[in-house]
Amino acid sequence: MTVNIEIKCINKTNRNDPHERIQNVGGVNSDGTRWKLSVADAIAGIESDKWKFWTAGGGKSVWVVIATHNGHKYLKTEPDGIHPNNLLALKECP
Repeated sequence: MTVNIEIKCINKTNRNDPHERIQNVGGVNSDGTRWKLSVADAIAGIESDKWKFWTAGGGKSVWVVIATHNGHKYLKTEPDGIHPNNLLALKECP
């Protein structure tokens, strides 16, 4: 069964390319502990139907999806009219 998980923070790389800027995604478990995954692990979890990620921004909740740019897979949110991408606007994970 796929588990829906909210992404509440990210860690960015030093790259300027928006398709390669996010290194990790993270959030808070129901018991209050923090979790963090590499983008590669998050993508693998989505592709295996283990997880379905979402995030909130601008008063809306949106699903996180896998996109591909120049053969490189990355995470982004479904289009919702919020710029920048909801994930890039999240605070840094500790």
